[in-house]
Amino acid sequence: MDIRKVKKLIELLEESGISEIEIKEGEESVRISRTPSGAVVSQPTSFTALSIPAPGAAAIASAPVAKVASPASSSDHLVQAPMVGTYYSAPAPGAKAFVQVGDEVKVGQVLCIIEAMKMMNQIEADHAGKITSVLVQDGDPVEFGQPLFSIQ
Repeated sequence: MDIRKVKKLIELLEESGISEIEIKEGEESVRISRTPSGAVVSQPTSFTALSIPAPGAAAIASAPVAKVASPASSSDHLVQAPMVGTYYSAPAPGAKAFVQVGDEVKVGQVLCIIEAMKMMNQIEADHAGKITSVLVQDGDPVEFGQPLFSIQ
């Protein structure tokens, strides 16, 4: 790797505030770190997702917010998020929600959308019954396995 490229990388590292960078170019690689080689650097155990508004996000933000009901009773079936993403209760901003508390649902009926990596994934009911609570609000980030709905 050319020494001028390494010097440029060092300058970029100093200007940006990044503590470490590693570049691989073919079989060559270079790792530049601000911490001394004997220093202990703790690794983060979790990451916080950043929310970057997309074009038209103002319309989504101004949409009415669904009321979140109280947590489900122990006899209710919980529909959990199958992926990490952003929860949407309706097919489009300002549209009627797929389901609301009190609605009867059938297996395979669409309950919500979770946006993950710019893909809109329809989440379907895996259990028939009555929606007793909606545990997230429109536009909330959701984690894998997080309860979304309670069905009695």
